[in-house]
Amino acid sequence: MAAKTPMRLLTFPLLVLFFAALTNTYGQQTPKMGEVRFTADTQEERDSGVWIDGKYAGYVKELKSDRKVMLPPGEHEFLIRQAGYKDFEKKLVVEADQVQTIAVVLEEDSKVSYPGNNAAELRLDILPKRAAVFVDDFYMGHGGDFGGRFHSMLVSPGKHRLKVTLDGYKTYETEIDAVASSKSQMKITLEKNSSAPPAQ
Repeated sequence: MAAKTPMRLLTFPLLVLFFAALTNTYGQQTPKMGEVRFTADTQEERDSGVWIDGKYAGYVKELKSDRKVMLPPGEHEFLIRQAGYKDFEKKLVVEADQVQTIAVVLEEDSKVSYPGNNAAELRLDILPKRAAVFVDDFYMGHGGDFGGRFHSMLVSPGKHRLKVTLDGYKTYETEIDAVASSKSQMKITLEKNSSAPPAQ
């Protein structure tokens, strides 16, 4: 019986050290964050793409619930874009444990030129649907805007650069040659980026 006593005495300090290490680890993994929400009145505003500090985050109406925007305290830059509208830019100082709201109000861009009556109609079935779509480096919308039976993109005849991008996936780029008054369809599935760091 006496031989077991040292083991008991040794176990207690080890347990104390173990719980102290756990407490320290969890303390480091839960920094204080602030939440940013968005309000929008029109369908175009709700479908607008959102960039935070230069990085595409998704489109307005999806950034809630499990996709809600949580940011560390400090100043952040928001850029909200929609085809045919002027960019909406805002700087916001995020505060820990606070909820702040950005009201998205877009203004039509009178300088935008739209395809004519001979435009080509391009249907894009894109996965993931939340990916950002660009034509000739102009943001056009997210993947869900251009697929299915009732959604498509109109482009002027000629050659254009099509780009589809989403964080965590390889960017898809190709050149399209749009034929006047034609209809075509493309299926694009983004590949996951294997160079992304593994989840810990």
